Amino acid sequence: MARCNVCGDLLAPSLAAFGDARCPVCAASEPPFARAVHYGAYTATLRRLIHLLKYEGVRPAAGVLGRLTAEACLQLEGDIDVAELVVIPVPAHRKRMRSRGFNQAELIARAARRGIEKATGRRATLETTALRRVRFSESQVGLSAEERRQQVRGAFKVSSRRAVKGREILLVDDVLTTGATAAECAEQMLAAGAARVWVATPARALGEAAMRDGSDETQMEFALGQAGALGLQAGASPL
Repeated sequence: MARCNVCGDLLAPSLAAFGDARCPVCAASEPPFARAVHYGAYTATLRRLIHLLKYEGVRPAAGVLGRLTAEACLQLEGDIDVAELVVIPVPAHRKRMRSRGFNQAELIARAARRGIEKATGRRATLETTALRRVRFSESQVGLSAEERRQQVRGAFKVSSRRAVKGREILLVDDVLTTGATAAECAEQMLAAGAARVWVATPARALGEAAMRDGSDETQMEFALGQAGALGLQAGASPL
């Protein structure tokens, strides 16, 4: 099934016929990030893997999700024309860090870094302090796209302009839903002088048709196999 060339969401067949195919949202208002890529739909196995890491503390799941994120970056191979990417995970607020004990986006980024280098043919430097989350917000689950945008507005701040100025950034998160968080992070980094911002996630929440589409079946089988190889099952104990 055809996808938006910018955010990766599903496209109606009438829109997919165009070379620079974009979903209605990206066509109406171009996101600040250059392109967002993902490995598979945020359903079934990928959803479970992310929940194992994020809510149950099963940290080995980050290794699997990191490999899937790196594989998603194969889609960027022809887009990136610089020698180095700065890999920045979406930061967690200190309150969330206290309650959870880790930032899942950072764990995924660390696990993905070497694979990103292989996928893009570019050096990938991990930077975990250049972007900070300065305002805490509750879970975005159940919020509309506009509510998500309002919730994250002003929530992030660049703490090191030197780390991003003139650089191409690869922003890593666990899942892209409406793109509000990625867009806010990208806006802040572009305002601080970043050249371009790309986004990579293992999963993407797609349109309703994705729930019925079988195009990700092979991908999900691969993800399930990766999880099974590490013994990541519903009853796995957190490390």
